[in-house]
Amino acid sequence: MRLFFLVLSLFALPVITACGLEISGKKIPGVYAADLESALRRAGDNAPELRAAFARINVKEVAGLAFLVAHMPERDLIALDAVYLAENVKWAYRARAEFPWAKAIKEELFFNDVLPYASINERRDAWRKDFFGRFSPLVKNCKTPGEAAQVLNKEIWGILGVRYHASKRPKPDQSPYESIEAKFASCSGLSVMLIDACRSVGVPARFVGTPMWSNKRGNHSWVEVWDGSEWQYTGACEYNPAGLGKAWFAGSAAKALKDDPRHAIYATSWRKAETLFPLVWDLGIDYVQAENVTERYAGSKANRVFIDLMDRPGGKRVAADIEVFSKGKRIAGGQTRDATNDTNDMFGIALKGGEDHELRIVRKDNGPLIRKFRTSGREDERIEVFIEASR
Repeated sequence: MRLFFLVLSLFALPVITACGLEISGKKIPGVYAADLESALRRAGDNAPELRAAFARINVKEVAGLAFLVAHMPERDLIALDAVYLAENVKWAYRARAEFPWAKAIKEELFFNDVLPYASINERRDAWRKDFFGRFSPLVKNCKTPGEAAQVLNKEIWGILGVRYHASKRPKPDQSPYESIEAKFASCSGLSVMLIDACRSVGVPARFVGTPMWSNKRGNHSWVEVWDGSEWQYTGACEYNPAGLGKAWFAGSAAKALKDDPRHAIYATSWRKAETLFPLVWDLGIDYVQAENVTERYAGSKANRVFIDLMDRPGGKRVAADIEVFSKGKRIAGGQTRDATNDTNDMFGIALKGGEDHELRIVRKDNGPLIRKFRTSGREDERIEVFIEASR
């Protein structure tokens, strides 16, 4: 076995010919040659594994693998093996061949937002083949990548047995199989999983988030998917039948500040980009590339009131159907959230400050439970309403 690996490694050594760089007898596109040579040097003792990956793929997949390795962070250059890389590339190209939306996207979009095996600093799981087998039947009748992303966001959580929980998840930056094992994930872990599910069937997807909302209510992560013509956002494990570009965090995202690194919105990129993604759980990580996409979220700055329904003071959040009344007139209805939703995911409504309102909690028996509250007019005010009346 050791002799075989030595022979394979020697065969896979990069060769400079009159036509340019070759590895394993396969010509490397000139646009990636210099960056690929640099990556192989930085890989050190693991360079033979990276070269051997080229021996495991066909000629049509060479450009994709060259792009992938040329832009890999050093942690992967020195650790990933040929089998892992070749399998990732082969199944990405299989998805591209099978689904019409994957065939239609430009190569640069396929390389940057479908082909990568990771989004942030998560553990490098071999999810591509497994997820293709699990999820391709779900989207076989979809006509667009946006439609496929919606189906995946609706269905995969029940299949995988994973849901959101702010404290039961072991860590924020979980890989797909870490989340499956734990059964819970943060918004970041859920986003990684939805991105991988999308990429497994050829839907371009990327990790998006802000280090801190401008109202100082913490950070948040979500997903952008390519709908066939533009990037659209969606919350992972937060399927919205109204479609992409509809989410509870839209109002907060509209108030993001492009020129303030603490409150801007970033989208990840595999290729070298304008900045780095600020991973709030480890700000020392300096290899996740990103673009500042805050301007895409800029919009109305209307003030809103957020309502959390609690079982009692200091107790648990409760999910329920509610209606809001002002001066005897119903002005809105919706649902509050419980602990299975992001802590910043609350029922929101635009209300004037300094006015009395009535919240009606819909119950099947005994009629609605009524609680009164008064708005203060503070920006993005959060109001707790209790099922158990305060004494």
